[in-house]
Amino acid sequence: MKKSQKAATNLSRRKFIVGTAAAGGGLALGFNLPALIDAGIGEAQAQTAAGTEVNAWVVVKPDSTCVIRIARSEMGQGTLTGLAQLVAEELECDWKKVATETIEPGANIARKRVWGDTATGGSRGIRGSQDYVRRGGAAARMMMLQAAAERWKVPVGELTVFNGAVTHAASGRSTSYGRLASAAAKLTPPDPKSIKLKDPKEWKIAGKPIKRLDTAAKLNGSKIYAIDLKLPGMLHAAVKASPVHGGKLASYDEAKVSGMPGVRRVVKVNDGAVAVVADTWWRAKTALDALPIVWDEGTAAIQSSATIAERLKEGLTATGAYAGRNEGDALKAIEGAAKKVEAVYSTPFLSHATMEPMNCTAKVTADKVEVWVATQNADASLAAATEEAGLKLDQGEVHRHDLGGGFGRRGGTQDYTRQAVAIAKQFPGVPVKLIWSREEDQAHDFYRPISQCKLAAGLDESGKLVGLHVRLSGQSINAWLNPPAAKGGNDERQLQGWWKAPGDAQLGYTVPNLLIEYAMRNTHVPVGPWRGVNTNQNGVYMECFIEEVARAAGKDSLEFRRALMGSHPKHLAVLNAAAEKGNWGKPLPSGVHRGIAQFMGYGSYSAAVAEVSVSGRGELKVHRMVLALDCGHAVNPDQIAAQVEGSVAYGLSATFYGECTVEKGRMVELNFHNYPILRLAEMPHVETVIVPSYDFWGGVGEPTICVVAPAVLNALFAATGKPVRSLPLKNVKLA
Repeated sequence: MKKSQKAATNLSRRKFIVGTAAAGGGLALGFNLPALIDAGIGEAQAQTAAGTEVNAWVVVKPDSTCVIRIARSEMGQGTLTGLAQLVAEELECDWKKVATETIEPGANIARKRVWGDTATGGSRGIRGSQDYVRRGGAAARMMMLQAAAERWKVPVGELTVFNGAVTHAASGRSTSYGRLASAAAKLTPPDPKSIKLKDPKEWKIAGKPIKRLDTAAKLNGSKIYAIDLKLPGMLHAAVKASPVHGGKLASYDEAKVSGMPGVRRVVKVNDGAVAVVADTWWRAKTALDALPIVWDEGTAAIQSSATIAERLKEGLTATGAYAGRNEGDALKAIEGAAKKVEAVYSTPFLSHATMEPMNCTAKVTADKVEVWVATQNADASLAAATEEAGLKLDQGEVHRHDLGGGFGRRGGTQDYTRQAVAIAKQFPGVPVKLIWSREEDQAHDFYRPISQCKLAAGLDESGKLVGLHVRLSGQSINAWLNPPAAKGGNDERQLQGWWKAPGDAQLGYTVPNLLIEYAMRNTHVPVGPWRGVNTNQNGVYMECFIEEVARAAGKDSLEFRRALMGSHPKHLAVLNAAAEKGNWGKPLPSGVHRGIAQFMGYGSYSAAVAEVSVSGRGELKVHRMVLALDCGHAVNPDQIAAQVEGSVAYGLSATFYGECTVEKGRMVELNFHNYPILRLAEMPHVETVIVPSYDFWGGVGEPTICVVAPAVLNALFAATGKPVRSLPLKNVKLA
């Protein structure tokens, strides 16, 4: 490819990725069939026994089965079912006859991105697309009614619809969506802006605890994940990158493994990785393990957890930190306070440890690249695949599979997709499936950022908080993935959960003198979003320190928080709900203690109460957790409860055990023997309290994880009389 051509392709690709951030922008382009015809698919093909496309979101089959198209990824969080409920609610179809279909980015591009973006992250799967998918369902219903009105020569206002059947009561006539679909598809869709959506309080399908649509295939084994994919003539690849992040591939001796069973070739993937391609993955992995490789590990090979900790510690007192919030004069108020409280907290790198390791199958020809991949962002996968193949966006396609875990790892960081395409390019026309080993997955993650936090508070004679100073020192996700947003160290993202502005991640306390600072201290270890991203660490720092301040003031943990929350009614409401359900202030069995926490992230308000005990040998047991969540509108209460329970499991795994350490520049914890996850016997009883306020759309998948650890740590404080300021608990002596 010529330099000028590549530059033009890259520019187009960058615009494409930036454009995906504008979720819902595609709705204004219309719902109607002509976009499909313009893409080269004829009307006759679109209206067959397989179904008639009424608009971009709804296909109706002759038996009135409604196929609802989903542009977001499903990774166990229930987004597919929730979005289908929203469309079906406005469509007024029969839920028993609902099916779903995944939209691929290639089709989206061909239709001028009528489905908006295909990214699923930041707990935006539903809240980021609810408006335009509901309008899509409502438009299809209106077109069905109009088609019936024209067929019967009656006013639309005389018609009613229920469970996919349109009725004209005056004449006793009734017909099904299946019979109306062809005529409806030929009508001009209504202007989306003119559509009045249902009041969520009147929902009949959405808002109900409906069983998920994707469960059966997982239970009966028919679900094909990307790692299960089989294609004719497929080869398999195992990859190994420099064990030190940023290291280079110096040399390898292919002759040592070329005669091993099934081996096709050893290939250089990029400057920092090599792969073996064979007829089975195990043979590729066996040969890769036997391959003599020389790495140029670079200067980062001298780094360790100790050197990184020293760098973070320096940031706690260094000048020139970014002041994310500076209200009043916190330093002066604390200095003149009757009582001062100070503490330093720390949290480690964490890996995503998805059940399904990173993998991607790629097939590359001279004019096309296809990838079969589990991805949270199919747009990003398409951009990565086409760029690696040296092709244009419209020469690529992504076949998206449901994910065996995402947690942020399979979003914008498409390293595994690039690797698969780079390998497949060396086998033109042959599909090559790349699978990372668990060790490779652990060694080359984009980890949750490591950080330290120094906090200071001042109390007056009555125990009132008069000043609070927070100094965070740690890595920046934006510095790795979006450098312009971290320019000059002014990275607001790292202060998530402490923002002043309402709406997404607001601090739920009002303090007269407040200073919150961030000192960017990056390392050679790559970082990225991890379920809950920065609200997890910041929730620990704020809520555990508030607990210390409350105890220093001689106040009850709940009452001290309430006194700071007068201007934050939604924060206070979930705190009160958790406290009430968690029996705050009521007697507990001997040896059992409670802790409480509240925090906000992803547009939702969360609170938790934990009940724990500590044995004489220092063994911690979390008996019960009550979590309250206000996500505004609750689309499926059962899915919300499931996500809350999942956040407890994920959060406790990190609290108890999660830690990725560095020696000689490389990660130490490379499998579950030294990076354990929570066992079933360790899982507490979890109760979910949904506190819907029906006036906003918040997230569900990530918000509550930020209150899991601080609630448990605050209960530990109550049990032992000592605050825990460093995680994981496996490194802390509790007795």
